[in-house]
Amino acid sequence: MGCICDVSAAHHHIPELQMNPLFFKLFAIALPVFLALDMLWLGVISRQFYRDQIGGLMKTNVNWTAALIFYVIFLCGLVVFVLLPAMEKKSWLTALTLGAFFGLVTYATYDLTNLAVAKNWPLAVTIVDLAWGTVLSASVATVTYFIAQKIG
Repeated sequence: MGCICDVSAAHHHIPELQMNPLFFKLFAIALPVFLALDMLWLGVISRQFYRDQIGGLMKTNVNWTAALIFYVIFLCGLVVFVLLPAMEKKSWLTALTLGAFFGLVTYATYDLTNLAVAKNWPLAVTIVDLAWGTVLSASVATVTYFIAQKIG
């Protein structure tokens, strides 16, 4: 009986990253797309929601170094595990579905850990974050895929 999580073949689907120009191209496209969407979400759309839910935990000033490190790591993962396979398959649907799953997994790591160990962590924040991470990652992956295909 086969497992849907067969890792024996997984390494065959991750392209070599050694000075891969496509990696850098996809990263360069995804970065402004991700930043624009996430800043719109955090700075405008959901700003009051997060203040109401976890305002007591929030800093007055954002630690931009930590934020930048997160964005770089997250986008490297999105390129390696979502966009390179989607480009290889020439499939926007792969970008969309793997992007959604990647977003769910990465945001779940943070939010479910907080729900498990942080005092009074709001369930509402976890639910909203999981939905946002899924939508954000799927959107960034799909938009990046189409831009990369268009510019060649």
